[in-house]
Amino acid sequence: MQHIDNNGRRSRAIVANGTIFMGGQVADDFTADAAEQTRQALARIDAILTQAGSDRSKLVSAQIWLKSMEDYAAMNSVWDSWIDRDRAPTRSCGVVEMADPRILVEIIPTAIL
Repeated sequence: MQHIDNNGRRSRAIVANGTIFMGGQVADDFTADAAEQTRQALARIDAILTQAGSDRSKLVSAQIWLKSMEDYAAMNSVWDSWIDRDRAPTRSCGVVEMADPRILVEIIPTAIL
């Protein structure tokens, strides 16, 4: 197994048996709106995929957590321009209470190498 960005409590991702399992990816700037938080979370996902030796065309699934469904359209506008539409992963989206109330979007993807 390869642990990516392990801080002793969590790894941002683990590569095992050709699969990349990621923890929830959020924005760096919690003061940004939902669209910008989505962009930042997706940029983090791209960086992890690159570090693991993969890319977004190899996403298998994504769980998307929103603080409010009021942000669904803004998140989708960014997601739809980022995703490889010919190889779209399975996806679910729901509302959850975030660990920090300023987080509007959290994305938990799984990909293959």
